[in-house]
This record gives sequence, structure tokens and C-alpha cells, in this order.
Amino acid sequence: MSLPHYDYDLPSELIAQEPLANRCDARLLVVDRRSSSFEHRYIRDLPELLQKNDCLVLNDTKVVPARLIGKRTKTGGRWEGLFLQCVPPNLWKIIGKTRGTMQVGETIDLHSSDGQNSLKIQFVEKSEEYMWLVEPLEVAGGDVGATDFLPLKTESLLNQIGWTPIPPYIRGGKPQSYDAERYQTVYAAHAGSVAAPTAGLHLTPELLTQIKQQEVSTTSVTLHVGMGTFKPITAENIDEHCMHSEWCSLSAKSVWSLQQCRRGGGRIVAVGTTSVRVLETAPQPLASFEGMTSLFIRPPYCFRNVDVLLTNFHFPKSTLLILVRTFGGDELIRAAYEEAVREKYRFFSYGDAMLIY
Repeated sequence: MSLPHYDYDLPSELIAQEPLANRCDARLLVVDRRSSSFEHRYIRDLPELLQKNDCLVLNDTKVVPARLIGKRTKTGGRWEGLFLQCVPPNLWKIIGKTRGTMQVGETIDLHSSDGQNSLKIQFVEKSEEYMWLVEPLEVAGGDVGATDFLPLKTESLLNQIGWTPIPPYIRGGKPQSYDAERYQTVYAAHAGSVAAPTAGLHLTPELLTQIKQQEVSTTSVTLHVGMGTFKPITAENIDEHCMHSEWCSLSAKSVWSLQQCRRGGGRIVAVGTTSVRVLETAPQPLASFEGMTSLFIRPPYCFRNVDVLLTNFHFPKSTLLILVRTFGGDELIRAAYEEAVREKYRFFSYGDAMLIY
């Protein structure tokens, strides 16, 4: 349960800085838990690695353009921040930094990447270090209503003035125009995430069609990835870590698909750790639900609803790495990461993947 146990050395040149030209050309390290063996394949090989009656579980969250860039109205100083969530009735919770100290009542003039759109926000209340409640001002247009998570007016505003929130380890956090498409799964449907469920970035419509032709079904869950997913573990004993919460849902339709998979002798294949968190948060016996999850999967957790995991490579000492090592077996996944480094796999969001079965 010691945090240093989950550390590993990663050469900086293995951190992927760009997406591949073709999503499914990513490499795939296949990990067989029964034989403790590895096989080097590609994402495009997934159809032949899955079995008849398996069910592929996709997180259909949609990344919002949550990165905010602008200038302090009174000083002209540069300001950057990140939209985190809505706070009813009309406030946003954000995290942001600038030179100097922001004051209650100050305003920021936000601008879009193309310079065509702008929005003024006013700082209303400081909630904790670097986190504020702000109010969007001078709002014109936008649909009024609500989805399951994000008000449509907010989504419309972010689409106008927000930037793609790529992580800082990719090009220093500087987005390119193609990130809006590539830092998003092809099946994204429900807006609400500030980071992509990265295992799903490898899948294409054509590959999903091939998978279905192998009599493998697909179903969706939703988990909106928040900033907490990047929260470092500071406790020496991981049991003392305070796990972040994220909103998620599992529909009755998806429950039915998963039950059919089990009845047919298939395996539940989670695409990404976010799908795992939803499936393992679900009630037993399996039933639909929606709400917040703060599930921290760590030893000696026993998985109930996931048989196979497709996942990217994760940061050292992270909750996601702990989840993966708990699922795959501590020493086996430690060895798999060493193999991936040795074979120069690409790591993190735009990197390669592993399939653990």
C-alpha cells in the first residue's frame, strides 16, 4: 500500500506529443493474465482478439472546450483557466492562474482561438486555492435548457470561446486545431468532461463495425472526467488518499446488454478506466443508476463486472495506474510497463494501449 511501490522510470521522449495519422495504428500490448505473457499487436487487431458474445463497454462522454484564455480587464495581463462545472443557477466553477492576485468583482475578457468570439466573466467568490466561482456576463444567444449534466447555454458558450483542454504534458498544453477532433472519441455523445477517456481515442467507426461483425456487442456508459483524475496522491500510504468524485451513469438498456453478454458466456470488455469505475460502482445485482462515484480501486479489490480491460499507459503513482495493476496483477503489470518502455511504446493520452485479459 506504499505509494513508491507504484513508481516507474519513463524517458520523456516516450510521452506522445501528437496523435497518429490513423487512430487504430496505435500499438497494443496484449497481456495474458493466465500465462503471464505478453504479445505485441496493434489496435486494428482488436476484432480477432475479442470473442463471440463479448460486450465492449464505451464511455460516451464528450470533452467540452473547457480551457479558457483571456486578459484581465483592468490590467491587460494574460489569464488562463479551466472550466470545471456549473453551479446553479448561473455560475461556473473554474480553476485559473495569473500574475498577481485576482480580486472579487474583477473581470476577465475571454477570447476564442480564432479571435472571432469573446465573453466577459466576473469573479464572484474564491472557493479554494486557485478555484473561483465566476459569472458569465454579456451573454447573448445560446439554447436554454439542460442535459443530464451540462446546461445547454453553458455548452454553447464553451463551444464559442473555449479551447481544447489538452493536458500540459502534450506540447506544454498548447492545442492545435486538429485536437478538437482527435482529443475526442468518435462516439462522444454527452458533454461534460474536461479530459478525454483516452483508451477510446483509438477506436474508429470502421473498427467498431468490424468488431460487431465478429458478433461482439457494444454498449455505453457515461462518466464525465473531472480535474480530480489528475489529482496526485500525496499520502505515503495509498489507503489515506482522498479519492475525487465524478458523475456517471449506467442505463437500463446497457444493463440489459451486459446481462445478455453474461448469459451468452461472453466477457465484459471495459474500454478505459472510466468505464471500469462506472461498472464497478453499479449496484449488485447489476442495475441502472446515476450519480457521483468516488470509488478508489486498489488492492485487495475484487472486480465484479469487468473481465477484460483496454487501457492506455498511465502516470507513475497515479490512481489509474493503481487500478490497472489491481486488475491485471501487480507484478505482471509492473513487468508489462517495463516491457512497454523497453519496446518504446508511446505513453499517456495520445499514446499506445494495452489489452489485459
